[in-house]
Amino acid sequence: MSQPGHRGHAAPPSALAVWVALVTIYLVWGSTYLAIRIAVDTIPPYLMVAARFLVAGLLLYGWSIVHGDVAAHRPTRREWRDSFVVGTFLLCGGMGLVAWGEQTVPSGIAALVVALLPAWVALLGRLFFAERVVPLVTIGIVVGLVGVAVLVGPVGSAGLDPAGLAAIIVSPILWGAGSLYSAHRATLPRAPLLATAMQMIAGGVGAAAVALVLGEYGQFRPDAISAASLLGLAYLIVVGGIIGFGTYVWLLRSAPLPKVATYAYVNPVVAFILGAIILGEPITTRTVVAAAIIIVAVALIVTARSRASRATDPERPPDSTVPVPAPRTADALAPD
Repeated sequence: MSQPGHRGHAAPPSALAVWVALVTIYLVWGSTYLAIRIAVDTIPPYLMVAARFLVAGLLLYGWSIVHGDVAAHRPTRREWRDSFVVGTFLLCGGMGLVAWGEQTVPSGIAALVVALLPAWVALLGRLFFAERVVPLVTIGIVVGLVGVAVLVGPVGSAGLDPAGLAAIIVSPILWGAGSLYSAHRATLPRAPLLATAMQMIAGGVGAAAVALVLGEYGQFRPDAISAASLLGLAYLIVVGGIIGFGTYVWLLRSAPLPKVATYAYVNPVVAFILGAIILGEPITTRTVVAAAIIIVAVALIVTARSRASRATDPERPPDSTVPVPAPRTADALAPD
């Protein structure tokens, strides 16, 4: 498999194919917040996350064996170790908190709060790795924080559960930390599907351990799981994970990076609309205003960092630009 971000000599794909793939990413990853909310309705959140990523990870690992990625580069202990670090931060921490928080926080609100992941990546990158923050990114961060303040404060008047909201806010911080570790410190397989499979397995194992600590095994009642929750879980595994990531990898090889990066601010809009239509989540003036502010902020940050990335290396994926700093990681699932 050729590496994402490096164009081969094959004929370029048609504009229609690229747009079909983009719309697929918009809809698939925008809809996963809805699927999470439905899945955790009758499945304990960390058990759901464990099942989601263990099944998807094992399927992708099996595909990597068949495809020859494992034979070409058998994962080392260092790669497994770093996969567990990255997977724990991204999937167990980041996605686990989203699932836990969505027990009480509407899926559309969760999507909007998590959409500010690029802001957290930029802040953490500046604090711990001395990454340059251009003025437009700084403006985007400030605008994004204003949007969150409009959305959640005061918490009581917005009718949001404080504990669930806190989990949703912490989620992208953990995701950003894992993303930066992946980009700056981790040694991971170059084959993107193999790297993602390993991180999914690691994140699933971590989520299973957290479920044990939280006592979710004792609360779990298989006979109480609804058909809707099972469908939500299946959707997250097959569509949100395998199909979504496969489409994303193809886009990285086939489309301009700034165009691919647009999913970072389209997905929360999709999630917001789907939550209102399918789950009847309320849309108030406050949430509409906050959504507009947050989406503008994300667009500013993504655009600025995409330009900076292309200026330094036109062939390199935009590290820290969108919730996917490198195609060798499971960041493309962020948080879907």
